[in-house]
Amino acid sequence: MRITLVIGTMGGGGAERVMSILANYFVENGNQATLLTFEDKIISFYKLNQPISYMPMQIQSHSPNFLPVIFKALKKIGAVREAGKIFYIFKGIFALRSAIRKSKPDVIISFITETNIAALIASLFLNIPVVVSERTDPRYCKINKNLDILRKLTYQFADSIVFQTENAAQYFKGALQNKIIIIPNPVITPNFNSTEDNLSMPSPSIIAVGRHSYEKGFDLLLKAFSQTRDKHPEWTLSIFGDGPLRQELGELAKELGLIEKVEFHRPVKNIYDYLKKSDIFVLSSRFEGFPNALCEAMACGVAVISTDCPSGPRGIIRDGIDGILVPKGDIDALAKAMDHLMSDEAERKRLGSRAKEIVERYSVDKIMGMWKKEVLDKFSKGADDRKGALNRGSK
Repeated sequence: MRITLVIGTMGGGGAERVMSILANYFVENGNQATLLTFEDKIISFYKLNQPISYMPMQIQSHSPNFLPVIFKALKKIGAVREAGKIFYIFKGIFALRSAIRKSKPDVIISFITETNIAALIASLFLNIPVVVSERTDPRYCKINKNLDILRKLTYQFADSIVFQTENAAQYFKGALQNKIIIIPNPVITPNFNSTEDNLSMPSPSIIAVGRHSYEKGFDLLLKAFSQTRDKHPEWTLSIFGDGPLRQELGELAKELGLIEKVEFHRPVKNIYDYLKKSDIFVLSSRFEGFPNALCEAMACGVAVISTDCPSGPRGIIRDGIDGILVPKGDIDALAKAMDHLMSDEAERKRLGSRAKEIVERYSVDKIMGMWKKEVLDKFSKGADDRKGALNRGSK
């Protein structure tokens, strides 16, 4: 089966990680996979196996505002100052449409809102099934109002809409509910294979991983950690990631007197090597899509603490069995849970030993089996007819 995968970039985010797992799994199981990105050249933070066809469409350099302005621009199509934007918007969509036709897919799978909208517009009248996936919870991850209108309009043309949790899927109402499929993220068995000679973690240590942005709540984590400093002066906090709030978080750590107790690290390709050397993992998010880092920490047997935020953690952690849940945004509760585990090594080991069961509950084979059943098997019927129509249309 020919599968075309569409995503904006292949950087170091959670959506990109899952996209790489999908692409690798599809080709390993006898399918042909083409990966389309908006990038100017082939760049992938995660390993992609051969024979995946990677096609960067060179859209980003021409239009940094590719989709967020599409609705507004179309409303002002007569305005001279919008002409350039409109030109590049349509150039981008036509580039994507051309790439889709060239890859001759039996099904298109697209990740992330803006990319999903582009894929749906670009594939209109091509008679190819399109499956779009939201990678965050739309109820909390707010986007431009006009873009949200465009999303709801174009999603009417999607054949299926994939969400990672039932709660996140509640955002869409009416007929769109009939298109929704729930498929959580897979958890990869930890691969401890670092080649970094200087790899080290302070001991004892707390680790956190994620984009330095509002939703991840690292400001809450720093404030909670500061409450434990006097009682546990030997503990340190390491935060891995990058993002728009990196400098602001560094300044907050300084204000809290944590400059010698907190280390900020850039994203790494194999976070497992650092997780296994840590004593506690903390997810302090205000909201999530499906927290990969939390699952990865549990797979490593690390004792975990997470806010009970929407969406994901409550379906992943069995509170008191393989981790601890605390109320979202409650700094005091987060500090209390951290103090509890920092004070009790036996409890850390107990929770960590049960946490490893996450690998079986969300195994790659189990989750990819859901993609196969809900997407590949569903749209493999009639693929030859669709391919014939696409070939006729390209002449």
